[in-house]
Amino acid sequence: MPLMPVLIDLLSRASHALGFETVDRFPRNHLHARTHWDRAYFDIASDLKPDAIERSLCASIDNTPSVFAHIANPTPAMQRTLLGVIDARLRRSCGAPTDLVTLLIDAYRSPYTIEARPGLRAAIDATEGLALHERVHAVLAFLGAMPAAFDVIEAQD
Repeated sequence: MPLMPVLIDLLSRASHALGFETVDRFPRNHLHARTHWDRAYFDIASDLKPDAIERSLCASIDNTPSVFAHIANPTPAMQRTLLGVIDARLRRSCGAPTDLVTLLIDAYRSPYTIEARPGLRAAIDATEGLALHERVHAVLAFLGAMPAAFDVIEAQD
């Protein structure tokens, strides 16, 4: 067996273990293994644990909500982060956060996106066939009708 491929493989494994590479998804056996993201928008070191990865992605969404568009099958925590940004914009009366609600609607096109709020998928699916602005307003109405919809504190493990 040639020595060069073996050395390259060992170097690659070491680089991954030391966090010099970036990852674009959770580990295969993780609950959210179908969630993946575009490496161009998220610099997630390969040595991070899944909880730290999720916290990092949520922090990115909180800082720059438009990056949510570059996540396929976002986790419920990622969706709640986006919902919090939507809520903050509504409270500041910055106008309807149409762009962010559209990102949420797009995320639910995948059957693998896990519902962040009970009834959210049904509310989004019920708007299928409507114009985008009508869909956005229907989803906002659903979210606004939920008591304490955004005031959820997540326990850290």
